[in-house]
Amino acid sequence: MSAPVCGDIDRIMQVMEAAFDPTYGEAWNRQQITDALAMPTTRALLVDADGARISGETAHHDSDMEAVRTAAGFVLTRKAADEEELLLIAVTPQFRRRGLGEILIQHLFDRARNEGTAHIFLEMRRGNPAVHLYEKVGFKPIGERRNYYRLTTGERVDAITFGCTI
Repeated sequence: MSAPVCGDIDRIMQVMEAAFDPTYGEAWNRQQITDALAMPTTRALLVDADGARISGETAHHDSDMEAVRTAAGFVLTRKAADEEELLLIAVTPQFRRRGLGEILIQHLFDRARNEGTAHIFLEMRRGNPAVHLYEKVGFKPIGERRNYYRLTTGERVDAITFGCTI
C-alpha cells in the first residue's frame, strides 16, 4: 500500500472513535495510527457501507469521488516475512450486521495470498464479541496471555491469540 494520506487517517479515526467502547481501552489515538502507518510494513484498508474498497493499493475510484466517500470500516495490519498481524479491525456501529467485518478480512486474505503470506495472527481480549467473526473466517485460538489487558475499571482480562493459515 502506498503511504497514507491525511484523509485516510481522518476516516480511520472517525471509524475508530465510533466503533470502540472506551471501557476496554482498545482504540488507538491519531498519533499511534500515524506512527504505525509511517512504517512500510503497516497498512490500512478502508471500505464503504457497501464493502467497496475506498483506500488501498487496488481500490477502484476517481480522486474527486474518493474525497467524499465515507468509511464504514477499516483493517490495520503489519506484515513480517510470510506472516501478517491483524492489529485493528473496526466497523462503525450503524454499518454493523451487514457482513463488513467479513468483507474486510476477505480483502486482507486476498491481498495477503497475493503477497505470499502463509499465516495471519491477531490478538483480542477474552469476551470480545468479534470472536464469532474470527472463527467464521477460519481463525483458531493458539495462545493465551493471562490478565494481559487492563480495563478502565482496573479489571484485568486475558488476551487470546488466534492464527489462520491461508
